[in-house]
Amino acid sequence: MACWSAENATKAYLRALKMGKRGKEPDVAEFISAIAAGNNAQLMVMTCAGVAGSTALALVAAARQTGGRVVCILNSLDYYDATKSALGDYGDCINFAIGDAKTLLNDYKSADFVLIDCNISDHKAVLKAAQEVAKHGGTLIVGYNALHKGPGWSTDEFKTHFLPIGEGLLLIRKGAPSKAGDGVYFRKRSRWVVKIDKWTGEEHVFRITSPFPKEIKA
Repeated sequence: MACWSAENATKAYLRALKMGKRGKEPDVAEFISAIAAGNNAQLMVMTCAGVAGSTALALVAAARQTGGRVVCILNSLDYYDATKSALGDYGDCINFAIGDAKTLLNDYKSADFVLIDCNISDHKAVLKAAQEVAKHGGTLIVGYNALHKGPGWSTDEFKTHFLPIGEGLLLIRKGAPSKAGDGVYFRKRSRWVVKIDKWTGEEHVFRITSPFPKEIKA
């Protein structure tokens, strides 16, 4: 996965906002779109607990910005028909796979962005399957609806950050945290700010990141 692109993130965010037809009221889907596009994701794979909706549109918006493609894993044909109906023409921008997400994720080891609905059945096993995929490269795993879904997923190999956006976002990536000094590492707290120009009506989206140190007890 390439380095962060603020331009891609902003454009995907605004495109997802428009596709979702929510006017100036952003939802978690827009942040997901910005994260995927900002990381220049080329193969985005998502798993859904039911019918795919705004989050699928979010990845379509990101794919249009990065030139990537989207795969949506559904666990039944009933959800496929309902999803195609819900997404309309945008459904043609997505490749669908029907079956068990834990198994099908193994078919996408080249994915650089994996999105998981934590309301899916056996979500912990699905997250572990995604981590197996991530071992093959720099895959970013994002879990949404992650609030109250159990303890963190940080290990020696994978680091997790929780964002209190919507029903909670989990960001999981392979690799150790950045270190500075003895026994101190820096975590980055970030938030998105949408500003409306009162004269032109234009929307401006900013990602504000502020690192702060946290001591690690010996």
